[in-house]
This record gives sequence, structure tokens and C-alpha cells, in this order.
Amino acid sequence: MTNALEELPQRAVAANGHRAGAENGLVAPAATAKSRPHTLLLVPVAAGIALAIHFFITRHQLSAGQYYWLFLFIVLGAGLVGAALYPFFSGLRERMHNLSAIFAAAILLLGLWEVITSGLRLLPLPYFPSPAAILDSMINDRGLLFDSTWHSLMMLMNGYVLGVIVGLISGVCIGWSSSIRYWGMPVLKIVGPIPATAWIPLAMVISPSTAVSSAALIALAVWFPVTMLTASGISNTRASYLDVARTFGAKESYLIFRVAIPAAMPNIFIGLFMGLGASFLTLVVAESVGVKSGLGWYVSWAQGWAEYGKVYAALVIMAGFFSSLMTLLFKVRDIVLVWQKGIIKW
Repeated sequence: MTNALEELPQRAVAANGHRAGAENGLVAPAATAKSRPHTLLLVPVAAGIALAIHFFITRHQLSAGQYYWLFLFIVLGAGLVGAALYPFFSGLRERMHNLSAIFAAAILLLGLWEVITSGLRLLPLPYFPSPAAILDSMINDRGLLFDSTWHSLMMLMNGYVLGVIVGLISGVCIGWSSSIRYWGMPVLKIVGPIPATAWIPLAMVISPSTAVSSAALIALAVWFPVTMLTASGISNTRASYLDVARTFGAKESYLIFRVAIPAAMPNIFIGLFMGLGASFLTLVVAESVGVKSGLGWYVSWAQGWAEYGKVYAALVIMAGFFSSLMTLLFKVRDIVLVWQKGIIKW
């Protein structure tokens, strides 16, 4: 018993030393050194299944969907290369561990989609084209799609930036000044909840051009959530922060820009995210009504010609386009609110 008690401190010291060495990179954890075969093979196996499905369905016309063949072979090759490099790069191991299942499920979903559309023909054509047809439409019409994406990006940025600027100014004023809040909050509560798309008929009459009216509608859609969340964050700034600043002789401008606005940044970013989501919807609707360029216009144009492969191609680009902008805003949020890392997750 005495020997066992004497060994306990030594074991604790050894365990602490091993843990510290692992944290400093001196001792590799056993879990990191082991590879996960199921993680390595998820994407290649899924790509192989999708290739087999595509070959079986198009075996009598192998020239069909040539871009889809190339896409699946690229995915298969990338999966095999990732599996080969898996033991050597810790960052790659982490990414494959987190994303392999998602990518494999997406590839299998493409295979299932092809079985339902081109194989069993359970969905009516041309309204539900196969993945190969969508990819062909995307590549064959890449010039017009790129031009439409560029116009949508410019219009979205113009409207979003304008809405954010106006929303931040009005939100700070309403949140800080009680007199401005008295007059501004009723207007905000009445005008704000009205969907921006409901103003399209009036905007087309008042605005000198459809591009200006579309940007104004996007700005209106962004303005309401940014203003509301900014005003809420400013008005809920802790009084102790303001009292400490006043004790050191801070002026009102210092209280607003150096105390209230930094304290309200979490709320402001929530408003920015909500405004960005609202701007996507307004952009597509506004482009489909009067604008002669952009992804929304492209969808309406392709639908008019019953080119549903192009419609789905535009939807895929929209998904990547909007998701990229949302991810970029998340990156900006992480940089500005670095103090929230590990504390708040949203």
C-alpha cells in the first residue's frame, strides 16, 4: 500500500509531462497517428459508385455528358490523392475527417438524382434534367453565366453597402438619442416589416432606371435589420462602461464611437447577416422583374425558353455565390470579434 501511494505522485508528474509534451508538439497523440480507412475511402468510393451509375445509364451513348465524366474522374482522383497525402498533413487530416462524409453524401445524391431522372425517368422532362445535362448547360453557356454573375455581384454590393451605411447611421442615432428614437422607432416599425419586394411597382415608377430601383430595393431590405439590431445593441450598452468613460472625461463622440459601437458589434453583425440574407431574395426578385442582366434575369430568360438545364445551372451558381459571400462575412466577423472566439458560437 505504501509503495502504491508513493508511486502516485510520480505517475501524476509523468502524465503531466506527457500532456505538456503533446500540447507543445513533442509527443504525437496516438489518435493523430492512426489513419481512418473509412474516412480515406468515402469520397473515392462515392465517386466510383457515381461513375458506375453514369456508365450503366449512358452505356449506349458514351459521348453523352462528357463534362460529367470528367467531373467524376476529377473527384475520384482528388479523393485518391487526398487519401495518399492523409498521413503527412495534419490540416488535411482534419479537413478530410470533417468534410469527407458531406462530400461523399453529395456525390451519392448526384448518382441518385441521375437514377431518378435519366435512368428510371420518374420525374418529367425537361423540368428535371440530369446532373450531366445541368453541367453541360453550365459549361456551354459559361460566358453568359459569368456576365450575369458579375452583374448580380455589382448590384448586390451597391445595394448592400448603401443599406448597411444608412442602417448603421440610423441605428446608432435611434439607439443613442431618446428624441430620435421617439420619432424614428414608429417609422421603423411601420416601414421596416414591409417586404422590400412589395415596393417594386412603386420603385419602377419613381426610379429613373431599373438598375437604380433594384439597388434601392436591396438597400431597403438591408436597412431594416441593420437598423433594428444596431439600435438594440447601442441602447443596451452597459451603463457601467459609459460611467467609467465619463469618469475619465470622455466626450459624447468618444462614448459613441469608442464605447457604444464596439459594445454593440455582436448585435450589428447579426443585423448584417440578416440583411445579407434579405438582399439575396430581393436581388433575385428585382432582377427577374425589370433588369436585363443578372442571375435572376437569367433564370427567367432560361425558363421562358424551357431551358431548364440552364435554370438549374444558374441555381447552382447562386448557391455557391451566396454561400461564398456569407462565408466571407463570417470571416470578417471572426476578425472583428476575435474576443468572442471560444465563448460564443453562432
